[in-house]
Amino acid sequence: MKIVATDLKECFIIEDSKFIDERGYFFESFNKKKFFEATGIIADFVQDNQSSSEKGVLRGLHFQRGEHAQAKLVRVLSGSVLDVVVDIRKDSATFGQHFSIELSENSSTQLYIPRGFAHGFVVLSDKATFFYKCDNYYNQTAEGGLLYNDPELNINWVLPEEDLILSEKDKVNPLLNDIIHNQHLTV
Repeated sequence: MKIVATDLKECFIIEDSKFIDERGYFFESFNKKKFFEATGIIADFVQDNQSSSEKGVLRGLHFQRGEHAQAKLVRVLSGSVLDVVVDIRKDSATFGQHFSIELSENSSTQLYIPRGFAHGFVVLSDKATFFYKCDNYYNQTAEGGLLYNDPELNINWVLPEEDLILSEKDKVNPLLNDIIHNQHLTV
């Protein structure tokens, strides 16, 4: 397992080596001990989630507030996505900055997203199956979101705006500045 730091504090790319032979492939998708030795972070995942989406579906940018904040380990089981995270920890040196990476079934690359980040992805292939582990249980009352096309964030979602498919809720998420000024950001 190779762990690479991103420009965002405590956000890591995890690259695993696939062992391929005539039977198919095998790789270790997560090892708590190796992850801790490389990052100093104790990851205790309690919930797994999976979604299937068509090309152009954009899910995000989502987060959980307060005591319900979640760290995530995300990967793609089939297809490909552009995965995007935004640091929304007010006291962080990288607050308001984002990072994006293409994740696909053809790689064993994963992204570890710490608590205090908004997360989203857009499907680049005809269809994609997205899988993620969370270190805290989902709580609907703690749900939050950022507007995917917030001009201050200036995220390049790769696909043309007219090809994006969003839920009604994700179309009206607040801007980062609005969340900060209304003091709704307690992650």
